[in-house]
Amino acid sequence: MRTVPVLTGAEAARLIADSDVITVSSSSGLGCPDAVLKAIGERYAESGAPANLTTLHPIAAGDMYGIKGIDHLCQPGQLRRVLAGSYPSGSSKLDPPLIRGLIHNDQIQALNIPSGVLFQMHRAASTGQPGVLTEVGLGTYADPRLEGGKMNAVTENFVQLMKIDGTDYLFYPAVNVDVAIIRATTADSYGNLSYEEECSTLGALDQAYAAHNHGGIVIAQVKKLSDAQLVTQAVRVPGILVDAIVVDPDQMQTTQTFYDPALSGEIHRNLDDIEPVEFGLEKVIARRAAAELQVNAIVNLGFGISAAIPRVLLEEGHAEDVTWVIEQGAVGGFPATGFAFGCALNPQALVQSADQFTLLQGGGFDVAMLSFLEVSGAGDVNVSYLAARPHVTAGVGGFSDIITKAPKIVYSGYFTAGKKDIQVTDGKLNIVADGTIAKFAPKIAQISFSGEMARRRRQEVLYITERCVVELTEDGLTVIEIAPGVDLEKDVLGKSGVPLLVSPDLQLMSPALFRPEPMGLILSRKPSRIAHLVRQSAPNR
Repeated sequence: MRTVPVLTGAEAARLIADSDVITVSSSSGLGCPDAVLKAIGERYAESGAPANLTTLHPIAAGDMYGIKGIDHLCQPGQLRRVLAGSYPSGSSKLDPPLIRGLIHNDQIQALNIPSGVLFQMHRAASTGQPGVLTEVGLGTYADPRLEGGKMNAVTENFVQLMKIDGTDYLFYPAVNVDVAIIRATTADSYGNLSYEEECSTLGALDQAYAAHNHGGIVIAQVKKLSDAQLVTQAVRVPGILVDAIVVDPDQMQTTQTFYDPALSGEIHRNLDDIEPVEFGLEKVIARRAAAELQVNAIVNLGFGISAAIPRVLLEEGHAEDVTWVIEQGAVGGFPATGFAFGCALNPQALVQSADQFTLLQGGGFDVAMLSFLEVSGAGDVNVSYLAARPHVTAGVGGFSDIITKAPKIVYSGYFTAGKKDIQVTDGKLNIVADGTIAKFAPKIAQISFSGEMARRRRQEVLYITERCVVELTEDGLTVIEIAPGVDLEKDVLGKSGVPLLVSPDLQLMSPALFRPEPMGLILSRKPSRIAHLVRQSAPNR
C-alpha cells in the first residue's frame, strides 16, 4: 500500500516551483501550517525560489501576534498575486503586517474575495467547472460596478457581472491550484489525516482536492505521527490526496493558544469561569442586541461588539437557548472571544468551514449578529476597510456570504467615533462629551453590505447603538428607539451625518439595559418548523 514520505520543512519547500498557485488552509492562527510557510520563506531568502507565486487564502493565513503566516512569503519578488477572504489584522497600535505594505505600495496584485465563495472556487476548480455564479457580493465592493474586489491599482479585473433570466449575478472564476498546504493533528504512514486537536478542518479537504485533481501536490503539516493506521471514522482527509507530511510538534492550536481541548470538543468545560462583560457602553449595546434573539434560534456571530452577546446570554441564564454557528465550522457551544475568536468551547459539531458556508449562503439560519464600522444614508455598511489603518480590519471574510440571504441582521456599534465621555448611570445615558466623527456618514470607505439589496430581499435589518436603535425600512433609516436620558434632536438627529427618519411609534430603550445588575432578559420562543405536523399526527386524547 502507498505510503507518504515525512519531510522536513526545507525538503517540502523544495517541492514548490516558480509561478505556482498555492492554496493555504488557515484562519488567522487557527489551523495555520506556519512551519511549512516559514520554510518556503527561508528557501526564497537563500535561493530566490520559488518566486512569482499566487496564493489563495479563504480565511487569513497567520496573525499579528506570533504566527507570521503569509508574511513569511512577503520578500520582494516572492508573490505576484493574492486572493484572500481575509488578511492578518490586529490593533491599530501595532505595525501593519508585511502583506499590507505590499498591497498598499502596489507591489503585488491583491483581491478580497468573500471566504465562502473562495471555498466554492476550490470545489469548482476540482471538478473542472468554470467558476462560481452567485449573488454574494452584489451591490458591494466585490461588484465590478464598484471595486470588483480589487485592493489596489495594479490588480487586474477578476469578478464579472452576469445576467441570467433578467437577474444579476457575480461570476468568480475558478483558479487552478498547483500546491495545497494544509494542517491536521495526526498523520499515519498512509497520509490519512485526523483533526482531534483542531478547532476546525476549515477547507482542507476541498483545498486538497483542488491541488490533487489538477495534478498538483498536497503538503500536510501535522503535530504528530501515528504508528498505526488511523481509525477510519477519525480520518477527515484521506491519504490518497496527501503527497508529503511535515511534523511540527509545536504548532499552535490557534492564536496565542497552544492547546485547549475544550475548543476542539474533546472535553466539556464548565462555563462558570467565563467573566461577564464589563459594565459600560459595549455591554449596553450587546444587551440590546441580545434582546432580538429567540429561544431555539440558529444564530451566526461576528466579531467586534457583537462578540460580547454570548457572554450577555450566559449572565442572563440563556446560554443554551440559542445555537451558534461560526463560519470557521463550530456548531453550538459557547463562542470564544479574544485571540480564540472563531472557535467555540464545547461545540456540538465541527463541520468543514466550506460546508458551514452552505448553510450560511443559503439562509438556513435565523439571525446574523454582526458589527459595523460605519453606515451610509442608504443603510450600506462598511465592516471591511478602515482607510487610516487598513490592518485593523481583516477584510470582508465570510461577512458577504452571511448577509446575502440572512433573514434578519442585527448590527452593533457606537453612534459616533472619536474621543468621548458618555456615562451610564441610574438607568440612563449621560452624554457629557460626544465623539466628533459621525459613524452614520454620507460617504463610507467601502460598501460591505448593500442597503438597497437588503430592501429588495426584504431582509429585517437593525443598527443598534448605545443611544438608539435604527431600522432599515422601505422609506429609509428610521429611529425606532432612543435611550433614557438622550435628547432625540440634539444627541441623535443632530449627531448623525445623514438624515434619519423617526418612527411615529418611537419607543424608549429599557432602563434595565443601563444598570449594572443582570437585566432579567426574557426571550420569546421561535416557532417549531414541524409543530403543526406533530399536532396533526398526534392521536386524539
